[in-house]
Amino acid sequence: MRSFGISLCLTLIAAAAVAQQPSAQSIKTFASSADVAALREKAKSERKEGQPTVSKPILQLAPYSANLEYRVAVGPASVHEREAEMFYVIDGAATLVTGGKLVNEKRTNAENLGGTGIEGGTPQAVAKGDFVIVPENTPHWFSAINGTVVLMSIHMPRPVAAH
Repeated sequence: MRSFGISLCLTLIAAAAVAQQPSAQSIKTFASSADVAALREKAKSERKEGQPTVSKPILQLAPYSANLEYRVAVGPASVHEREAEMFYVIDGAATLVTGGKLVNEKRTNAENLGGTGIEGGTPQAVAKGDFVIVPENTPHWFSAINGTVVLMSIHMPRPVAAH
């Protein structure tokens, strides 16, 4: 009976370890500059009339992902309650507003809020080569797009402080 208990325990530990491993679909750890250029062209070609942003995955290693964002127009403002977000400007220029308060705030899912813009906040011009990090619970919005801006965005889950 003892060997059965040990066997069962080892099986449960192994099953738990396998369950915690990222699936093959959630792993992509390299993208060449040619891959990124192809994603940019794919996003550009798939963009529908009136669609401000098209997003394509660049890298994935759960719970992290780096996405290409192809933006041609101002879109909604956001607050990610449990994730910081880092942007790298691959090409183009825009104005990013951080802080302030969402206008017409509504819940978009369990951990995010959206709005039509931001009241107040601090505008920052961003251009090719710039990095920006937006802490969790911080409203952010690209309030102006100068032609087209192509970004890499990384959502970084952060622990929620106990109250």
